[in-house]
Amino acid sequence: MNHATRRAGEGLRVAVVGATGNAGTSVVEALVRRSDVSSVLGLARRAPRWRPDKVTWVEADVDPGGADLVPHFTGVDAVVHLAWKFQPTHDPVTTWRTNVLGSIRVFEAAAAAGVPALVHASSVGAYSPGPKTSRVDETWPTHGWPQAAYCREKAYLERFLDAYEQRHREMRVVRMRPGFLFKQESASQQRRIFAGRFLPAQLVRPSLLPAVPDLPGLTFQALHTDDAAAAYVAAVVRPVKGPFNLAADPPIDAAELAGILEARTLKVPVPPVRAALSAAWRLRLVPASPDLFDAVLRLPLMDTSRARGDLGWLPAHTSVAAIREFLDGLRSHAGMDTAPLAA
Repeated sequence: MNHATRRAGEGLRVAVVGATGNAGTSVVEALVRRSDVSSVLGLARRAPRWRPDKVTWVEADVDPGGADLVPHFTGVDAVVHLAWKFQPTHDPVTTWRTNVLGSIRVFEAAAAAGVPALVHASSVGAYSPGPKTSRVDETWPTHGWPQAAYCREKAYLERFLDAYEQRHREMRVVRMRPGFLFKQESASQQRRIFAGRFLPAQLVRPSLLPAVPDLPGLTFQALHTDDAAAAYVAAVVRPVKGPFNLAADPPIDAAELAGILEARTLKVPVPPVRAALSAAWRLRLVPASPDLFDAVLRLPLMDTSRARGDLGWLPAHTSVAAIREFLDGLRSHAGMDTAPLAA
């Protein structure tokens, strides 16, 4: 059934690409709670045992050479694209293939299927280096931090969408630029992606970590994944387009982290920390690239006024609450019944 033959009063049909990860599970849950959404098509490389109402699962790979995505998108009212591969950081060609070429496949399939709205998960990581003492709006340059593959890939897709919007003026294109997303159920996945298997869970228990490094530039914005999902869903159902910054207050710095962990702060210069992380990464003891560490120290703080105004969006959790919940998930080995979030 195409859009022209949709029956009057029928609810929205939404396809979520990357529906089983940190953001995807929250977006799916938020969509199924809405009475104006009649069905959700969840696309993932592996179908989960998780079976929420209104959801039909399809096993689909966005990588070049994967099955045609156009039949899956035909007749839907919006495509929410969340699929992303963080690893292997030692092989940026592999992540480029999935994240950039795979995303372009999603975008082109949505256009070919005549989908009215595309909501893409960009990131604060797409932004060029910026201030930590003031906040930037959505007009700040999106050239990323070129050494970090994650930032390069997010920035490249911003450039692609600049041209895509000009070619497909009939489509609403929304770019969501959230800060770092946390929830309890994502803890096991994020530990695997960023910290690796050698992080002792007891170290993230309050009062057991003696000190938090106070590094120059270590200030970033965080957000509960469910709050990000609420913004994504608002972008599906409201007639908006363009970019939206998403973040909760307060910005997280060493003092905030020390308060969460009941530790003290310790001023540390960046070079020895970066050297240690780089050595551990080269030895494959940690999966997070030192280039991403460099990017975090340079990311600007974002102004979220546009999301609050045009989307009617207000986060229900503080950034501190989101991180506390995530740390609880680390200690309890939390997860969900999907392949990416399995404990």
